[in-house]
Amino acid sequence: MTAQSQSSPASSTHFTGDANPYGGGDPYADYRTADLPFTQYANLADRRLGAGVIAANDEFFAQRENLLVPGRAEFDPEHFGHKGKIMDGWETRRRRGASAEHPWPTAEDHDWALVRLGAPGVIRGIVVDTAHFRGNYPQAVSVEGASVAGSPSPEQLLSDDVKWTTLVPRTRVGGHAENGFSVSAEQRFTHLRVNQHPDGGIARLRVHGEVVPDPNWLAVLGTFDVVALENGGQAEDASNLFYSPATNTIQPGRSRKMDDGWETRRRRDQGNDWIRYRLAAQSQIRAIEIDTAYLKGNSAGWASVSVRDAESGTEAGDGGWTEILPRTRLQPDTNHRFVLPTPAIGTHARVDIYPDGGISRLRLFGSLTETGATSLAARHRELGG
Repeated sequence: MTAQSQSSPASSTHFTGDANPYGGGDPYADYRTADLPFTQYANLADRRLGAGVIAANDEFFAQRENLLVPGRAEFDPEHFGHKGKIMDGWETRRRRGASAEHPWPTAEDHDWALVRLGAPGVIRGIVVDTAHFRGNYPQAVSVEGASVAGSPSPEQLLSDDVKWTTLVPRTRVGGHAENGFSVSAEQRFTHLRVNQHPDGGIARLRVHGEVVPDPNWLAVLGTFDVVALENGGQAEDASNLFYSPATNTIQPGRSRKMDDGWETRRRRDQGNDWIRYRLAAQSQIRAIEIDTAYLKGNSAGWASVSVRDAESGTEAGDGGWTEILPRTRLQPDTNHRFVLPTPAIGTHARVDIYPDGGISRLRLFGSLTETGATSLAARHRELGG
């Protein structure tokens, strides 16, 4: 690789060394993991957002596409194929040296995979998961990021014209472990280059961060979903995440199964559950959708929606929140649509459900205000978009 490279510092919570050989029973019983605070951010490498592994130099034992499969890696000790043990991850062949006198790979030898993020954005942390790779994981990993407009080919990304920024420097990792790395580069990235030194296997790659959409694209759309993850919306906080993450409610498309939405535990008090969102930028909201698809005996009974405008500098309603959809009865497994009598302006939104249960999706249709469009365009420029 001769492409230009810059450096960006990263701190990490990772592991080193082999894990014990699999001894039967629960394969995750001795899995090494840690509390990674950046996982509160959405996964920019989510297939639902359009992410993909577009190239790899080697995938002899296990396909590169496994890196982005949702859910944790599975392990079947009896699953073998013509090339050997079949692993749920990306695994390359063992590297060899140039001769009998030098049978070992050189310090520069490594395997690589190119990943297109599903939504370009600022990366806050990266997880390199080596689950079930106990003695066949890479000795070290490194990750680089680039920002390239359009839909570049692998050849274009590997050309000398592309500037790569080091997000995770070459760092030793451990087998059968969740290796996490905090990233501090305040830039907008579209692609990653994941390197394993010198060879081995990685089960999953997760790239947590904040979506930074293209303001020109949103301007052309005019009316769009201003809370959607792919358009720069973010689920900032929620009252309860027992069964599923709040970010599910702003993923693309309709929910396809019950755990593809947001569901809370059963309440035994007189309270209610809620999610707070940050919109793409200051927006004028004109219509709302609340979907309870696949939530049949556990959908929310009622829901209300409120907005807050952080740009106005004034407080309105309860703690700055103004209700734009009053508490309304919801039906199970149903998409509910509401046209607002008067457009509502806000930078944040909140959905309250009563008393508990779940929703699968929230859509807030509208457009950016002049202030919102200006601030989004400025942020896009500052981050190198």
